[in-house]
Amino acid sequence: MKNEREKALFLAQLKDFANTLSDKIAVNDEWTIKGFIDIFKNIYTISSDTKIVSKILELHLFPQFLAFAEQTGYDIELATYQNYYPDLTFISKTDPSIKFAVDLKTTYREENHPDFCNGFTLGSHGEYFINRTSTKNIQYPYDDYSGHFCFGIIYTRAVLDKKNETHTYSIDELNEIPSVIHDFLFFAEEKWKIASDKGGSGNTANIGSIHNIQDILNGNGVFAKAGEELFDDYWANFGKIEILSANKRKKLSSFSEYLQYRGLPSELNNCRASKRSTK
Repeated sequence: MKNEREKALFLAQLKDFANTLSDKIAVNDEWTIKGFIDIFKNIYTISSDTKIVSKILELHLFPQFLAFAEQTGYDIELATYQNYYPDLTFISKTDPSIKFAVDLKTTYREENHPDFCNGFTLGSHGEYFINRTSTKNIQYPYDDYSGHFCFGIIYTRAVLDKKNETHTYSIDELNEIPSVIHDFLFFAEEKWKIASDKGGSGNTANIGSIHNIQDILNGNGVFAKAGEELFDDYWANFGKIEILSANKRKKLSSFSEYLQYRGLPSELNNCRASKRSTK
């Protein structure tokens, strides 16, 4: 792997950066963003819709990312198009051949399983993942990056009355507006370390994450024992290799099936904990 020393340093810096952010966007664990304001000083509250929350969080944090890049000697390049990977490309100011892909991901704790989050996607396993020199839907070819990272935000959704989402406040009532999310947890990790062996979003070709929060923080995903090369090979062949199951042909769809197909030890499969109901 190229630029391993620089990659290890960048990840350590990114993890340290993640640990500084809660105080930048929250007071008493409550999000400091309360809504949208118009020129008449009316404040319209934010919906708890995950897409809205995700985008506003990204905008809220972007100045912090700019400061982090400057402090660590990188330029930031945003994805040219909305559907491009990654969200942020960090390019070394001293050696522009050193690039790191950072995808921003937000997700919420599951109400009935607070040790688990709803999960998130970790990029496509389609054209640019398979053909590492492709420029389709990616800022730079996949192989141009010395590391692929997920920068994540896990939060708890507030239980609010529906009328709060439609109520309009005056600027004088700012302190009365409830926050739609709270209790933030930030993390940074190489994406292969927190990947599952399942797709992440319906019919689209996206890699899914694991869901156990402690495992995410520890980089203890399905491929943690197997390594990045097997992660790459598994996802490049996901849904393509056919195996025989109960005398019928089926497409390979789990890492345990992959290991059996490749003749590799089953111990390489780092099985993840399932959800347990809370009492």
